[in-house]
Amino acid sequence: MLEISNNVSLADWEIELSAIRSMGNGGQRVNKVATAIHLRFDITKSSLPAVYKERLLACKDSRISKDGVIIIKAQSFRTQEMNKEDALKRLKELVIGAMTVQKKRRPTKPTKGSVQRRLTTKANKKTVKQTRQKVKF
Repeated sequence: MLEISNNVSLADWEIELSAIRSMGNGGQRVNKVATAIHLRFDITKSSLPAVYKERLLACKDSRISKDGVIIIKAQSFRTQEMNKEDALKRLKELVIGAMTVQKKRRPTKPTKGSVQRRLTTKANKKTVKQTRQKVKF
């Protein structure tokens, strides 16, 4: 069971874990040991509350397919257990991240002092560059 929050959790039957061979270079055991974990989680068939489902399906994440299936591949560690923990942790972070509300950005104006400082430095650079020019007779 994966605990998302105090009142929301995912049952083991909802998360499909399968072991696959890791990619990349390795030693003698790379072609015979399946250490990577392929996690599949169907959002529409899950027991998540409706608000969670809506937010996850509205998320523009490359790990979420058009069918509403979250696919996570964990292969950073050498052992299958650590990769399994990593995949479950990433799933939990994705669900929690979908529920956080982004703060609305308020457009701001630069202060009068900062505008004045910017214009004076521009004028100073202009005079410095003019003094470097060739003298005209």
